[in-house]
This record gives sequence, C-alpha cells and structure tokens, in this order.
Amino acid sequence: MKPMAHLGVGIGWRPEIAEAVERLPGLDWVEVVAENACPGHLHPSLLRLRERGVRVVPHGVSLGLGGADRPDVRKLADLGERAVALGAPLVTEHIAFVRTSSPVLEAGHLLPVPRTRDALAVLCENVRIAQDALPVPLALENIAALVSWPGEELTEGQFLTELVERTGVRLLIDVANLHTNRVNRGEDPAAVLDAIPLEALAYVHVAGGVERDGVWHDTHAHPVPPVVLDVLAQLRERVAPPGVLLERDDDFPPEAELAGELERIRDVVDRAGTGRPRTPAEPAATEEPAATEEPATAKEPAPAKEPAPAKEGADGDTGAARTRVGLGQAALLSALVAGTPVPEGFDRQRIRVQARALAAKRASVIAKIAPELPGILGGADAYRTAFLAYARHRPMTGGYRRDALDFAEHLLIQDLPADPAARRRLTSWWRDRSGARPPRRIVRWARALGGRSA
Repeated sequence: MKPMAHLGVGIGWRPEIAEAVERLPGLDWVEVVAENACPGHLHPSLLRLRERGVRVVPHGVSLGLGGADRPDVRKLADLGERAVALGAPLVTEHIAFVRTSSPVLEAGHLLPVPRTRDALAVLCENVRIAQDALPVPLALENIAALVSWPGEELTEGQFLTELVERTGVRLLIDVANLHTNRVNRGEDPAAVLDAIPLEALAYVHVAGGVERDGVWHDTHAHPVPPVVLDVLAQLRERVAPPGVLLERDDDFPPEAELAGELERIRDVVDRAGTGRPRTPAEPAATEEPAATEEPATAKEPAPAKEPAPAKEGADGDTGAARTRVGLGQAALLSALVAGTPVPEGFDRQRIRVQARALAAKRASVIAKIAPELPGILGGADAYRTAFLAYARHRPMTGGYRRDALDFAEHLLIQDLPADPAARRRLTSWWRDRSGARPPRRIVRWARALGGRSA
C-alpha cells in the first residue's frame, strides 16, 4: 500500500468557528463536511487556509456505502468534484447506511451495518465502485453505535481487516467511536486496534461526548474527555498516525479552549513509543520521511488505486446479499423513524433511545437550516414540541430541506399555528421556498389565503 500523506494535527472546519480556526497556532490541516462545500463558491476562510498551505480534506456523510443499494453516481461525482476543488490528497466517508430505497426512508444519521458476510460483500462492492469513480484515495471511518445487530458473524476487527484486504481502502479510525462502542456495545478498543491493519491508517478522529443513563452519546458538542485521549494514546503506542483531527460540531467553546484541546492532542501524539514493533505506517527514526500522495487537480486527477484481489468466493454475485441486507436495514430503519415493530433480536430499549436521538437530531438540523421556523412558532420549545409530534408519524424521505417544507406544510394543513398572524408568516415562508410544484391542495389553499390577506 502506498504511504499515506502526512497531515499532522488539524481540526474540523465549520463556518461558525471559521475565524477562530484561522487563528489557531500550529494548525496543519482541516477537514470540511463535503456536502457543505460548494466547489465553485468555496468559503473565503477555506481559500485563505489553502493559500497558507493548510490542507483541506472533504469528509462525506451522505453516500451510505454500507447500504444495500449501489452508490449514487451523482453523489460520487459531487464528492470527487469537491476533492479536486480543494486540492485534497484523499476523501473520507463512513462504514454506515443512511437510507433505504424500499421503502424510501432517510435516517438523517449514520447507522451501523451488520457485521455479517452478506453486509461485508455488499460494502466491498460499493467501495470498489466508489474507488473507481473518485479521483483520489478513499478512507472509511468506523462509526459510533447505540444498537447492535443480532446474529453478527464477525468482530469489528475482523470486519475492518477483511474490508481492507478485499478493497485496499484506507481506514479513518475514530477513537471516540471506539470508546462509544465500548460503553454501548461492550467492545474493547484495544482488541480492535490489535486486530486491524494499521498500515492502512489514513488519519484519526478525536471528539467529545457524554454518558446518560449508561449510554454514551457521541455528541461532538462536548470537550474531549480523558478516556478518549487514553484510546488515542493506545493507538499511538501501536503506530504514528499520519494525521489526527479534533471534531467539534456544536456548542462551540471559546477559541482558547479549542486551542487547548488541540494542544492536549498534540501532547499525546508527540509522546515517544513504548517499544512496540514499528508498523508499516510508522517510519523508523533513521529513515527518510515517506513520500506523500499528490492532491488531485482538475487537469491531472490522481489515478484510481488497484484494489486487493478478493478472496475466492468472497463476493461473487451480490444480488441476493443486497436483497437480504436491504430487508434487514429497512426493518430497522422503519422501526427507528416510522414507529413500526422492532425487528426480532434487537434491544427494544436501545431502539427507543436511538429513535429519540434521531428525532432530536432531525429537529436540531431543521432549526439550523430553517432558523425562521422557531421564531414563527413562538420559540425554541414550542418549535421542538411541534416538530417532534410531526416527526413521530412522518419519517424523512427527501433530505432535511424537503423535511422542513413538509413540516411547514403539515402545520398549515392542520390550521396551525393557532395565531392567525403566525400562520400567515408560515404560509409566506412556505410559499417562498416550495418552488415550482404541481398545485396540490396545500398550494391551492396557500394561494387562496394569500389572496384573502392581500
């Protein structure tokens, strides 16, 4: 496997902390959510960072490579376009599923795939499709999970190892997710680190979370706790990671606190090894630094990598496997977002916890992309109550922006909000954003209301 580009220590770039990120001392690189980066209109902060020589890596969240369906061609093209626009040495995604096509349901979150032979075969084929389409190497992240699938055939370490062996894909190891899965699923981070091929390591994520009622929630909105830094130290004992990145997505602290967290991460990464044998990803002290991979450009995209040969009989025709995986994922996702019965073998209490977490995240995201709605509905508490009541019986099927419009439409059909002035504001908001659509009942109703209030 070709040596990975050295990235150093970085932070997840978010528009809310863009100026603070630019001022952070000793920053080597940043990671940006791929879906939030527009290739033709990059945020000025990202452009300034690039001009300074700070690398930018796009991190995708919507491909769903662990899903039963083959990867969406348009999403793959968009991810590749962002890699080229950012001059990135690689792109990253997750070992997760995020939607089902039958029925059409969106999780709005990363959900774990079953660690079975069927799911592995489907994932490997999807990864090879993605690798062929992308102009730079791909790395995949292990995710945090609240629930475990019944009847799993492989450990996390075995699953990740076979994935790398069959596809040649790189790994993005999130040590906070390893800790999350220790609390929620009883999995030992050290056992995972001992089992996986660390020579495939692209970089590492570090993030904060919080424990409630015996469940660890990977919030990315809390400081990195010592227990997660301990897992990072365990990884560092085994390998010198090419890059380490601090993730923070919400409740952003003052700039000094972010700088302090980065410094604590550097302290762990810079510690000397403990005498363990050097792995292929860690150069010996007397060796020259490994060559880095060149970022892709619009004119000369990086060549696709040759995947490792599949084991005999490992994949073959995945049609039947896709059907079986799809049925299982649809049953789980439907229970989580549509209130259908919990599939046999799942922990019903954990399913309830996951369902509440999905609904809460959905409400929070809608409030961010449509900040006018809480104001129209009388404040954050009134908005949240109304949205959670709506979401209980209305699963998301077309992404968050469509969900916001469907929520507003639902309220108007119910003659809500009760205050006529607020209802007129909501009508105006909905009409301005609904775009050109066939005149359904709600459209005719909104037009009629608009005429009466003119």
